[in-house]
Order: sequence, then C-alpha cells, then structure tokens
Amino acid sequence: MQHTFGVYFYILIAAVVLIWLFKRFNLPPILAYLAVGILAGKDGFAWLEQSEQMHFIAELGIVFLLFSLGLEFSIPRLLAMRHIVFGVGVMQVVITTLVVMVLLWLFGISMIAAFSIGSLVALSSTAIVVKQVSGSPLLRSRPGQLAIGVLLFQDIAVVPLLIALPLLANGSESLWTTILTALAKGGVVIALLMAVGKWVLPRIFSEIAQTRSDELFVLTTILVALIAAAITSAFGLSMALGAFLAGMMLGESEYKHQLEADIRPFRDILMGLFFITIGMQLDMAFVVANLQWIALGLFGLLTLKVAITYFVTKVAGENHENALASALMLCQMGEFSFVLISLALKYALLNSANASLLLSVGVLSMAITPYLVDNGALLSYKILNKVAPNLLTKNSQSYDNSDAQFDEFSQHVVICGYGRVGQIIARFLKTEAIPFVAIDSDTVRVKEAQAAGENIYFGQAKQKEVLKGANIAKSRLVIITFADKDSACAIINSIKQLAPKVKILVRMRDDRYLSELKDKGVTEVVPEKLEASLMLVSHVLFLTGVPMRRILRRVQAERSNRYGLLHGYFPGDSTPLSPDSSDHLEFLHAIAITEDAYARGLSLGDLNLTKRRVDVTGLRRDGNELSFPPSDTVLKAQDILIVRGKPRRVERAERFILEGR
Repeated sequence: MQHTFGVYFYILIAAVVLIWLFKRFNLPPILAYLAVGILAGKDGFAWLEQSEQMHFIAELGIVFLLFSLGLEFSIPRLLAMRHIVFGVGVMQVVITTLVVMVLLWLFGISMIAAFSIGSLVALSSTAIVVKQVSGSPLLRSRPGQLAIGVLLFQDIAVVPLLIALPLLANGSESLWTTILTALAKGGVVIALLMAVGKWVLPRIFSEIAQTRSDELFVLTTILVALIAAAITSAFGLSMALGAFLAGMMLGESEYKHQLEADIRPFRDILMGLFFITIGMQLDMAFVVANLQWIALGLFGLLTLKVAITYFVTKVAGENHENALASALMLCQMGEFSFVLISLALKYALLNSANASLLLSVGVLSMAITPYLVDNGALLSYKILNKVAPNLLTKNSQSYDNSDAQFDEFSQHVVICGYGRVGQIIARFLKTEAIPFVAIDSDTVRVKEAQAAGENIYFGQAKQKEVLKGANIAKSRLVIITFADKDSACAIINSIKQLAPKVKILVRMRDDRYLSELKDKGVTEVVPEKLEASLMLVSHVLFLTGVPMRRILRRVQAERSNRYGLLHGYFPGDSTPLSPDSSDHLEFLHAIAITEDAYARGLSLGDLNLTKRRVDVTGLRRDGNELSFPPSDTVLKAQDILIVRGKPRRVERAERFILEGR
C-alpha cells in the first residue's frame, strides 16, 4: 500500500514539475504527460507497469474527451462552414490517408496496417491549434478559418475510424466492406442513442437541475457519458463513440456549458493519465537506435502534410499565402492520432516498433506546432519569396476577416443571474438593440426564457467554462445581479482570469462591501438601498420645485462620493446605540454641548474627531443648521453637534467631547 502511494506521489510530482516547465517554454501539456510516462515506464524509473486496470482508467480519459467534443459539435456552425469542412476537410483527410497507404504498401506493409497509419497521420491537433489561435486575430484570419474547418472535419472523421479499427482486427478480407459494415452498425447505435437523447435525457437533466445540487448534476453527467460508452461497447464498437454521441445529443441543450464545466476536471485528469500510458509505451531503446529514421519520419510527415493541405486548399480557390499558412498550421499529428495508435496496438493492427516510431514522430511534430501556428502566415510569405505585410504577426489586425463568423457573440452584455433584476435589465437592453447573453441556474426559468426566444444558458456563472460559453472575452460589460457577496466574488475571480479588462457591474443590498469589490476590479457597485433612497430623494426634490438638472447633478455627486451623504442614520428602539449594536452600520447621533462640556470653547480642528474615525455632519445653533461645518468652527454652549460613525466610535467620541477622555 505504501509502495503504491509512493509511486503515485512521484508521478504527481513529476507531472506538476514537467507541466510547469513545458508551459514556460510554450509547449503543450500533452508533451509533459508523455514525458511523465517515459519517466514512469520501463525505460525510466519503472514506477508503473502496464496493466489492464490502468489502461481501462486511461481509456475513460478518451471517453470524456469525446464527450466534450460532442458538446462542441454544432450543426449550425458546421453548416456555416460547410464549404471548408466538407470541401477542404474531406479532401485533406482522404488524400492524405490514400497517399500514405500507397507509400507504405509499396514498402511492403499490409493494407490494413497501412490504412491504420494513414488515417492517424491525416489527423492534426485540434487541442493545440485551437488553443494557440484562440484570443488572437489568427482565429479570424483566412488561414485560421481554413485550419479550423479542416480540424472540424477531422474530429468528425475520428468517429468512423473509432468504429472501423476494432472491426479491421477481425481479419476481414475487404477493407472497404469492413468500413461500410462498421458505418452501418454505427448507424443503428447512433439512431438508438439519438432517440434516447431526444426524448429521455432532456427530462432527466431537467429533473436533476431542479434539485439545485451541483454534486448530483456532476454525477449524472458522468453516468450518462459512461452509460453511452457502455452501450456502444456492447455493440462491439469503441466506448469513445458512445461518449461522443452522448455529448452531441446534449450539445444543443441549455445545459451544454454547465456540462462542459462539470466534465472538464475529470477529462483533463484522465486524459493526462492516458497520455502517461502512451509515454510508457514509447520504447526509448528503439528511439535511440533509430534516431535517423525518426528524423526522416518527422521530415516526411511535415513535408507530406504541408504539400497535401496546400494542394487541396489551392484546389478550393485559396491564394498561395493562405493555402501555405493553413498547411503549416496543420502539419503535425494530433491527440486523436495517439488514441488511434493505442487502439491499433490493442487490436494488434500495429507492432510495437511502428507504434514507437509514430509516437516519436508525433511528439516531435506537436512540439514545434506552437511556433508554426504563431508564425505560419509570416513563414508562408518567406517560403514563397514574397514581402510580408509589416503588421503580419500574431497580435496584428491585418488579416482578411471576411467570412469570419466564429464568434457567436461579440460586444455584448453578459447578465449573470436572470431573476427579476436581470430580466428588467434585458428588457432595456433590447429596446436599445444591445445584444446580451444571460446565465442562470434555474432550469424552469431557463426553459421559459428560451421558449420566449431569450439568449439564455443554464449554468453556474462562477465556472470558467460557462463564462467561456458566453464568450466573455469579447463582451463589453458583465452584470452580476446576485446580491450575495460570496457568489459575486467567485464570479469576479473567474471573470478576471478570462477577461481582465472587461467592465463589471455588481448589484449589492447596501454599500457594506463597496470598497472590497472595488479593490477586486469591479467597475461599479450598485447598492440597492442607497439607490432606492436616491430615487426617492429625486422625486421629493422634483415635486418641491428643484430643477431636474440640479437634481441629477446632486445624485451624480453622491454616487461619485460613494454615497457619503447617505451614510448613517439616527437609531431607533430596534437599533439602540450600544456596544451590542451592529458594527457594520454607521449611525448619526446628536450631542448637546453643555456649559461644563470639555469641547466648549474648542474648535472642531482642536478636537480632531477624524482621528477617532468619526465625522461631523452638522451643527445646529440658535435654530439654524450648518452642514459639514468647517474645522475652525468654535463650539458654544447649547450647540447641537451631529456626528456620524459606528456605534462604539460614536460612544467614545461623545465621552471625549463631554468629558475630555
């Protein structure tokens, strides 16, 4: 038991250190996990041994990865990009697979093994490319559009490949017959799961969401993914296929972003374990003995994929620069390539030597991907011997943004909480034609609002994935309508990590936490009670004949002064001025200056009450009242001094004024 604990402790330390180190060099975490696998394997410190249990747990990482992919599978987005997806994407995958198959067949490799290798070589890294271009103009550039479109089809192509590879292991004589049989078999499973997803899952999640239990929602999400995976496994198909279908069924529901947020921690941890097992399969002795072949394989992979992708994008009508830039972005092997390598090894479609060679080439190709993505456009001009635009960098805005429709929302308002306050805000935004996205965790409210055509999603606004779903990075303003301070702070922390410059407006009951929220980076805090008082005062002043312009100026001055004039009030029986009173509120208190008072004959400056953290707000003398008297005002007998402060401080100040102590 102690040995097992020590093993996992070492692996955890290695993962933390290597992920940190790789991030410092702008390398993807996938490579860090692979390195941990090498350290933990037989060619490293031999911390772990391959086992069926470990492989099963690692396969769950693929299940959750495909589930997340299914959630992102958007039919409208697919149709909007159909010319790239089903034009360039289809040609890239099919031609790359066929070319690699033919080349390997000529070198004496069997057709089934050649198909397995060709299909996994055709795939590129969605995780690395999308992460690298997100948040930059590259995402809106034409090369970025082409790359995303091709990646989208590759993700779709993974599904039939997951079906086909296990069936190829059965030794069928006809490759194409096997693929068609697999697709037919998959069609039955898809129809079954789609029916369940349409009529059963929405009702289940509706009931679960109404319980308002985060734990139950997470457990249900995991259970649905695993049940779907078990169903496809029972049909002799890949578990990952079932998870993908389950995610796709829920991808169009109002629960999409919350599901993604809930599944992400499990997915990332288990995916890390999967890549650790992949790294353990890497035969370092083979790598050292075959460095020249690995280098040749890397060169061949990059050259072949760049040439094919450049060719198909040119056939699709793109110019030389965009075609080459997109090709450079897609020349690596992807994370699903490792999934297919693992699957091919499991069903003996590949031998360990070929798998090690492919793993080595894939790791190296992924390592250089960040550089190629960031500099693909600039490199395309250099390769073509053309002068690049001066602003052609990752952070520039000089790309062609035509047809860029990747962001569903932009320059919009995000409303966190769609209760009465949130809905009133939304109505006024509509009248001004300002786009908005609302987030709420009440499933009944979400359903009713969606039925009425509102832009609203189900989810916990404090979770980053939910905020990402609302495209918070491109929003102009975030409004937090929760009056609860802890909930607001959790949301603010998530917002600041995703979009540090976005403006934030927070609703609170009062101004108790105004300074704290301002320090957290909140743009405006709206305290309900004080704002209600201001509105009431505005009506009073207007009805008593004060000009509206003057009223607005006074109200704005109070807001700028953080509601200084509205602080403090005279306590009644329910709030006695005593040491037991609440320290959160400031009270007003009238102090009569007697003949024998210590303060008689002294100026307010001499008393220096601000040192005692008490403010003098007024002075009544001979029937006249003076607001905020100057510091040189000398107190006289029969004066009434109005002070403001917290109860204990007011008590001490009164004792000082009257007794001098």
